[in-house]
Amino acid sequence: MKMNEKMSMMDKFVNYVMLDGKKSLAKKIMVDTFEEIKAKGQKNPQAIFDKAIENIVPKIEVRPKRVWGSIYQVPQEVKPKRQLFLAAKWLIDAARSKKGAAFSKFLAIELIEAANETGTAYKKKLEVYKMAEANKAFARFANKRS
Repeated sequence: MKMNEKMSMMDKFVNYVMLDGKKSLAKKIMVDTFEEIKAKGQKNPQAIFDKAIENIVPKIEVRPKRVWGSIYQVPQEVKPKRQLFLAAKWLIDAARSKKGAAFSKFLAIELIEAANETGTAYKKKLEVYKMAEANKAFARFANKRS
């Protein structure tokens, strides 16, 4: 990826972290998260972040499709914008679900685990892939327009 794409990906992620329009707090959370990643012994937090996002973005997902009165879970390719949204959502949800310490610590842990292909968010991606594999017989219902 080019530098502009990385920065826009980071800005987008900050926007996903943001609650109630408090962007400065979301940026501080990301700074704290990167400091926590450094404290855990990683040299380059940006590389960890990029690797985590790369490992979590889904290429395929299942979407419900109504055919002749029945609803099928149809596997479809995921558009690039939605890939980043889903990866960020899974990371943030996994970090927010944990209790007992600062959100930035849990986000740092999730990012490191995702970069190492473990953790809750990575398991969510594998779960989505299993669903797509189980329902690949319904791929014939996928329309090419959507």
